[in-house]
Amino acid sequence: MINLSRWKIFLILAISVLSLLYAAPNALPPQTVAWLQTNMPGIAPQQTVNLGLDLRGGSHLLLEIDLDAVGTDYLNALQDEVRGVMRKEKISIADLSVHDGKITFTVADPAKIQAARDAVTFDRTMTTSADGQSVSLMMREDAIRERRIAALDQSMEIVRRRIDETGTKEPSIQRQGENRILVQLPGVDNPQRIKDLLGTTAKMSFRMVDESATMAVLQLSTANLPPGTEKLPLTETGTLKQMVVQKRVMVSGETLVDAQASFDQFNKPSVSFRFDAAGARKFGDATRTNVGKLFAIVLDNKIISAPRINEPILGGNGQITGSFTPEQAKDLALLLRAGALPAPIKVLEERTVGPGLGADSIKAGAGAALIGTGLVIVFMIVSYGLFGIFGTLALIVNIALIIAILSILQATLTLPGIAGIVLTIGTAVDANVLVFERIREEIRAGRSPIAAIDTGYSRALSSIIDANVTTLISAVLLMIFGTGPIKGFGVTLTIGTITSVFTAIWVTRLFVVFWLRARKPKEIPI
Repeated sequence: MINLSRWKIFLILAISVLSLLYAAPNALPPQTVAWLQTNMPGIAPQQTVNLGLDLRGGSHLLLEIDLDAVGTDYLNALQDEVRGVMRKEKISIADLSVHDGKITFTVADPAKIQAARDAVTFDRTMTTSADGQSVSLMMREDAIRERRIAALDQSMEIVRRRIDETGTKEPSIQRQGENRILVQLPGVDNPQRIKDLLGTTAKMSFRMVDESATMAVLQLSTANLPPGTEKLPLTETGTLKQMVVQKRVMVSGETLVDAQASFDQFNKPSVSFRFDAAGARKFGDATRTNVGKLFAIVLDNKIISAPRINEPILGGNGQITGSFTPEQAKDLALLLRAGALPAPIKVLEERTVGPGLGADSIKAGAGAALIGTGLVIVFMIVSYGLFGIFGTLALIVNIALIIAILSILQATLTLPGIAGIVLTIGTAVDANVLVFERIREEIRAGRSPIAAIDTGYSRALSSIIDANVTTLISAVLLMIFGTGPIKGFGVTLTIGTITSVFTAIWVTRLFVVFWLRARKPKEIPI
């Protein structure tokens, strides 16, 4: 156990030196770290530990998803299919509408009620019922449940994409209950833009404008709307505040594959977009058959632009123009790239943690770590003398290793994470204590210095491994199954347990070996 081969010595020294180098940026001023990142990328270690919301300050948002809207949107989309199927089967219907969670329509010929029910069974998630000449379609309970679960999962993914696009580092996005999402954003002290991005459903569609009905609405606000149309507000400035558009969606925003902020031919902010193959084909067909007509671009039931189709657009690329600021164009492109939320989201709770409170938490945690480290060092030196100094040096390497690993992995350090580091400092010398006490026993038994040290390390090894394996199992379980503060504590405790075993068994032993070879002592000062 005392004789260490050259490759082991080199490996231990390399790990120790690298840990100090990779931990060093955390002790440097932010300006120095920024200079390293700019002038020496990929050369000098420059990553620092990411601080969590409780240390860095930031925003806490609790979001609620309107999952009831998921079923309603699906039924609205199904209306056109029902109308098309009835037309194909030559069954005359009236009063087709969606209300109370179901699609209802009236069959003109009572003899065709069963045929109408059979015709709408193309969707296996729906059940039908009839009351006189009225037929109703509603979703099955299991289908509703599956669609709600899928909508929540999709909402979490889209929320994550939108936040990632803003450049926010290490956001925490967690599900709470059946219809809520908890979002924590370290370093974001003004969450209004994030709230605006998350509160926008971003469901975009391209629909044809009914110009004659629009003019009637402009002249007579009480004008009856033609069947299959609806009146939507127009966001562009001008005398026209509303337009009448077809409910039928010519092209859905779901077929968009890219969107970027750009400038139009008049150097005004706009958004350029690109469809996938299916979307490009539908877009080309829609513009080819409607040249000369107005084509409304609808976002969340508001018309953001209604250009006139001058010629067919066959390349699958387009541009949205309007009264945008550069920031609005950038945010709209971000929303379209991230995808539409399957249901509206509202902010239930908002809290902001100031950076001052985070700085106080860091100061308190650092103070606790320094006090704990100081007490451990005093205990080790008083109890074991020179060997206590060896243990102290190994403890310093251990702390550097923890910080270096957190920096390399870009893990988020929270206040409970600091507690895990403090606990690791307190228990890191346990293995050294076991070894040193075993060496004392061997000396009292009359063994020579080298034999006592060799036997002490050999016999203490199994106890060290057993004690740390049980701690490691608990720490890993906290890291895997815990959330928030518990997970942060588990991460640092897991890393600390592994590094403690390495420094106690190998780093301390390296110092002892160097001392034995240099001094060749007759007695051990322990």
